[in-house]
Amino acid sequence: MPMTDALELDALWEDFHCVVNMTSQELASWLRVRDADEDTEPLPEQAGTPTGQHVLAILQKRRTDLTDDDIQVMHDVVETVSEQVDLENEPEPEQTRRRHQLMTLGHDPLKP
Repeated sequence: MPMTDALELDALWEDFHCVVNMTSQELASWLRVRDADEDTEPLPEQAGTPTGQHVLAILQKRRTDLTDDDIQVMHDVVETVSEQVDLENEPEPEQTRRRHQLMTLGHDPLKP
């Protein structure tokens, strides 16, 4: 879904950076930790889900460098996080599965 309207792109950029509340460093660390196990740890550029890696790549870009794929991922992340996040009922620390799913998209619900 390519976006040609600069105002729509500006709004998407803002929405994306509101729902993605983890820095690129935090997300990269989380993706590595998420995929590590007792015996192995993936290479940093191979850690995490494809969507998590794409979110990380977007965080490291300027708005003017976005591709159509980036824009689609941004839409998907904003929609997914918005659907899953209930501001009045954020996951408690013990609800790790839900929190970890959101963190893979760059949203830590426990982060202020």
